[in-house]
Amino acid sequence: MAILILLFGTVVAGAALALLLGLRAGWQTRAAEESRFYAAGAAPTLEEVELSRPFADRAIKPAVTRLLALLSRLAPRHNLEEVQWKLEVAGRPHGWTVADVVGLRVLSALVLGLLFFLLLGLGPSSLGSRLLLAAAFGVVGFYLPMLWLNLRMRQRKRAILRALPDGLDMLNVCVGAGLGFDAALSRVGERWQSPLADEFNRVVAEIRLGKPRRQTLNDLATRTDLSEVESFVAAIVQADQLGVSIAKVLRTQAEQMRIIRRQRAEELARQATIKMLFPLVFLIFPALLAVLLGPAVPQIMETFRNLGR
Repeated sequence: MAILILLFGTVVAGAALALLLGLRAGWQTRAAEESRFYAAGAAPTLEEVELSRPFADRAIKPAVTRLLALLSRLAPRHNLEEVQWKLEVAGRPHGWTVADVVGLRVLSALVLGLLFFLLLGLGPSSLGSRLLLAAAFGVVGFYLPMLWLNLRMRQRKRAILRALPDGLDMLNVCVGAGLGFDAALSRVGERWQSPLADEFNRVVAEIRLGKPRRQTLNDLATRTDLSEVESFVAAIVQADQLGVSIAKVLRTQAEQMRIIRRQRAEELARQATIKMLFPLVFLIFPALLAVLLGPAVPQIMETFRNLGR
């Protein structure tokens, strides 16, 4: 029975993976098919353009989007605002919206709970235990997308934090060469591939659309959720208000960020000994004691047995 349950779960997981891969392949071929239509020289009609799209884009993707939007209406407004903020910090992975994330949470809970309810039905278990375990796995499925989103947030924040000292150095070089602050942000965003460069490009785009620089920089600090970026933004805003040279501010900020990065590396190096203590005590020492004292255990048991006689 355990083999049947494992086989059924493997088949379901394989089918889900194949569906996701098929959808991804269909989305990737959409641009290539459209380019072939326009390269042929004849202007396609709207019907031809629509039919040239993959079936996943024409039928499956809109249906899934509508389903996720419908399920997202079940979430409170406070949760929607929190998800919105987390998506901004995570850099909007895969272009997801709040409705997509909330709907995915509800859908994941329903699918995972129903799947384990059916799998437990193959074994000798009562209906009450099946419902209880299915509800528990449904709760796990409800929080799985948020765990993934939190992981993406931490990864992106670490990437921005690692790139910040070098990014400030590049800004300092560009401003020192005669570029303005906005042009320096644009040049770094064009020449560099990193989450920090993406944020610089977004700042430049918002400024070009007419958004005040102070508000744009404050939004940058809110999106990144890093104290180092908040310090950088506060220094730039203050220098802009007081008329201080931005080049000097950037030079000072770059030096401070390098010092902070060095201090953080030293802190992690000091923590390494404490982190190594747990695997040393719970994994290495028991194996070492088993190797050293294992041959002596039969002799000790024989000695106590003779003393008992």
